[in-house]
Amino acid sequence: MPYMVGVAGGSGGGKTALTRALVAALSPGRVALLAHDAYYCDRGDTNPAERDALNFDVPDALDQDFFLAHLAALRQGRAIEAPRYCFVTHRRLDPGQRVEPREVVLVEGILLLHDARVRDLLDFRIYVEAPADLRLARRVTRDVTERGRTAEAVLAQCRDTVLPAHVRYVEPTKAWADLVLVNAGRLEAVVEVASAVIRARLAQQGSPGGARAA
Repeated sequence: MPYMVGVAGGSGGGKTALTRALVAALSPGRVALLAHDAYYCDRGDTNPAERDALNFDVPDALDQDFFLAHLAALRQGRAIEAPRYCFVTHRRLDPGQRVEPREVVLVEGILLLHDARVRDLLDFRIYVEAPADLRLARRVTRDVTERGRTAEAVLAQCRDTVLPAHVRYVEPTKAWADLVLVNAGRLEAVVEVASAVIRARLAQQGSPGGARAA
């Protein structure tokens, strides 16, 4: 059965950078990745004006039942065809992406720990914390360079929806984390701590009489 590790935290907190670095640290052949934000609802049929008014930082923005079905399948050792989501057009792309249930499955997303059903499917839960101004700067850089947006539009979205949703939905989930990491400086140090803890948990899980990580 795969060891399921969840990585949560605010937008721009460094979750994706951490999970990618953890793949390298733990060995790519042992680790699979799954992004919660690939499960945003398909908005391809929504006109641009209505789409621009949507809040993408609340739980209802995600197809949670679809995500839960895939998470449960991976936990049971079955491969899935994860969706691919375009953040420019806000629609799902074909074909999907096959994800194999490897020894460790890393799952990341801002709202990952909000749903108790998801928390129950995870063996270990990490929350990545970073100062609000740093998260904002990272968000602006990413959306401008990768998603074709203007800095002004990103700042407006953060002011109107992202930051309020962070306070209401994301930050409270830190209480459900087994490990809280501050990612405000050297990523290498954060990766070192996270990978060491995961290795220790795996060793404990595999040892005779070892307790299963909660």
